[in-house]
Amino acid sequence: MVWGIAVLVVLAALGGGIAAVQAGQRGANAPERLSLTGSTAMAPLIQEAAKNYSAAHPNVTTTVTEGGSAEGFTAVSDGRASFGMSDIFAEEKDGVVPNNLVDHKIAVVGIVPIVNKRLGVKTITTTALRLIFAGQYTNWRQVGGPDMPITIINRAEGSGTRTSFDRQVLHGTEPKTGLEQESSAKARAMVASTPGAISYLALSDLDDSVAPVYIDGIKPSAANIETGTWPLWAYEHLYVKGKPTLAEVRFIQYLQSAKVQKSLVTKMGYLPIKNMKVERTADGQLNDVRP
Repeated sequence: MVWGIAVLVVLAALGGGIAAVQAGQRGANAPERLSLTGSTAMAPLIQEAAKNYSAAHPNVTTTVTEGGSAEGFTAVSDGRASFGMSDIFAEEKDGVVPNNLVDHKIAVVGIVPIVNKRLGVKTITTTALRLIFAGQYTNWRQVGGPDMPITIINRAEGSGTRTSFDRQVLHGTEPKTGLEQESSAKARAMVASTPGAISYLALSDLDDSVAPVYIDGIKPSAANIETGTWPLWAYEHLYVKGKPTLAEVRFIQYLQSAKVQKSLVTKMGYLPIKNMKVERTADGQLNDVRP
């Protein structure tokens, strides 16, 4: 009788263990939804990564929506998105409570001034760039170009690219008001079709429809961004509200994995975080990365 009871106990234990394993397997394959909203500069990278991730994890559905970094902060703060995509630190955006959000840096992106290809201006000084966007230079002949009015095309107020550009170029000087575009693609298209136009965009969005402008003779290249020689760049952030879910943790780990950083990130025109020899703080300080 005792022997029979022992067998039943063992079988019950095995059954419980099998049930637990099966439950774990069902949990691992349970449908998951991840929504990401925000930066138009970051969106192409995240869209491609999300497509690859969902292909490898069919139970995970990802939705990526552009809207600017400001919308990313609002959406994740309100609980409308799993992640807020941003080109700036939460501390840089008015109205955002940084303590409620957790930052996960995914990549680095260069920011490059662009002009209409027919303009013929190849390089510009840091001072001249600031004076143009402050509205103090109004004709290209003031910087050695043709006698042609300067048409400034800014990104919209909620753009993280604009915030980074204004902070790193204008240094507190009031920007000139003018034409605004809500995305890098639209700014690029307007520059391409407008003689004398100048704007800026993420290096990952640069194509041959416009001409990049060197600053102080320095080329906007990955090598120069990594060392801080090229001055205009920003982190690409994913922000979550509070403690992330397991599905969110796994997606972040995927994006920060060596495989994605060394392949997709560089292929899409961004820079891996670990390649940087310098780092930038939320208040704009630039420091060498310690070995």
